[in-house]
Amino acid sequence: MILSFSDLFKTINKEETHTVEIEMTSIKSRLGDFPIRKKEPVTLTLKNIENDKISIKGEVKLTLDIPCSRCLETVPTAIECSIDKELKIDNGSAVDEDMETTDYLIGFNLDVDKLVYAEILVNWPMKVLCKNDCKGICKVCGTNLNIRECDCQRTELDPRMAAIQDVFNKFKEV
Repeated sequence: MILSFSDLFKTINKEETHTVEIEMTSIKSRLGDFPIRKKEPVTLTLKNIENDKISIKGEVKLTLDIPCSRCLETVPTAIECSIDKELKIDNGSAVDEDMETTDYLIGFNLDVDKLVYAEILVNWPMKVLCKNDCKGICKVCGTNLNIRECDCQRTELDPRMAAIQDVFNKFKEV
């Protein structure tokens, strides 16, 4: 949703609060497409600071379906982040000095979905696990080891010992 804040400049130190629904249904990135399971409206507070800056503050609460880092089962993951931006007013438009590119700003219009998307990417969890003791999947056959065990050989040899392993394999052939 596009939110215009051009009316904010008519009065110095004016403050507006907007409650905006998030229109996105999924988060798309290089890692994949992650559906949004649950989303709450975003309440943004916009404030004119001495006709020099615009302050944007708000909270984002979403639940995404993200695959477990070990077994790839879908895990509902709650992401909560706060928005706290200051935009400098420069030549009749707002500019975010902290970022090189701001696709969420077009003049005095704010694309709330793109702003929320940028904040979610910054606050993306490093690792998502379905449970702390997740066993993952078998590297040989792909079986989910949380559901059942497989009979595959899963011991990995130290690559530094590969030359010695080759010597042992030669003696087995004789």
